Order: sequence, then structure tokens, then C-alpha cells
Amino acid sequence: MLEYEKKAWAERPGVVLAGVDEAGRGCLAGPVVAGAVTMPADLAESLYGDSLAGLTDSKQLCASRREAFYDILTATPGVACATGWCSAAEVDRLNILAATSLAMRRALEALPEMPGLALVDGLPVKRLPCASAAIVRGDAKSLLIAAASVVAKVSRDRYMVKAAERYPEYGFAEHKGYGVHAHMAALFRHGSCPEHRHTFRPVQDADQREFSF
Repeated sequence: MLEYEKKAWAERPGVVLAGVDEAGRGCLAGPVVAGAVTMPADLAESLYGDSLAGLTDSKQLCASRREAFYDILTATPGVACATGWCSAAEVDRLNILAATSLAMRRALEALPEMPGLALVDGLPVKRLPCASAAIVRGDAKSLLIAAASVVAKVSRDRYMVKAAERYPEYGFAEHKGYGVHAHMAALFRHGSCPEHRHTFRPVQDADQREFSF
């Protein structure tokens, strides 16, 4: 999990290295959230051998493990964590690809120090505020990207739990805005709410059905 980090630190001694990942890209409702995490090389090696052992892609971790890793990351001196957000309305205005890129840029800009290099999960991302290297399935290969995926996922999940208090009919606390059967049933029963992404086809279909009566 530190192969890419060690290579970057060896090639660019002293560089501030960040991991970046997003959560919520495939949802029908809620924001897309990017996480960015930095830590120095010696701390990364120390933590991975201790309290961050087992850290990997947030989707492969249960909720309690994600929360535990999130607490460690956000409470450990020397680890810097930040998030960048794009609302459902911004997703509709920009498209999901551009909104994801913007969320990542906002996350990097929210760090206390701009990284010299960002390791980004997935395909290359344009218009980031620093140099970047894309790693396919990086959240399962890079400690910093895995850390960023946890920060993004936990932050977004907490937001969706709060959204469920405002819009209880959709069950956001359970499915976090993904297009599961219960969400689709509620969407077609009640129509959309402001947290929905109205340019996404299932939401459009539900609203058209609602207005057809």
C-alpha cells in the first residue's frame, strides 16, 4: 500500500504528497465529495504498521471500520485531511465528470499546504491545482488514496444521514442516495427533492411520471 508513495518520495525528496479520491459519483442524490490526505513518509510507514494496518478502499470496509480509520486520520498530528464538495445542483449544472474534478480541486485547495504531487484514484483528472498521477484502482493500492477514500466516504455518509432528517421519505440514511430498489420506489412514489440530481435519467423519469397524472 506504500509502493507508489515510496516511489514518489524517492524521486522527489521532501515533496508534500497527497492522496485524492471521491465518494458519491454514481449516486442519484446528494453531493459528490472528494477527500484529500497528506502525511510525511516516516509517519505513513509508522501508521501503516500500526493503527492504519488494514486500511484499503473504503468500499471494502464496513461502516464501523471506516469510522474508526476516519477518527484516526483526523485526530493524528501530522496527518492533514480535507474535503471538497459539489452539490447536486452543481452536478446538474456542470455534469458529473466536471463536478468530480471540481470537488477534487476544492479538496486539494482546502489542505493546509498545497501538495507538490497528488496521487489520484482512477483516470487522469484535468485542472487540478498541482501535479498529479492517476492510479487505476488506486484506493486498493495506495495508502494515501485509501485514506482519502475513507475521508470522502465518511464525510458524505454523514451528510446523507442529515439529509434523511430533512427528507425522511427517501431513506437516505440507509442507501446514501444510491439507486437501490427502496430508493427508486420512493423516488417514483414521491417524486424528487432538492437533493436529487435532476439531470440523471432515473430522476427525470420519476419526475415525468409524477407530472403525467
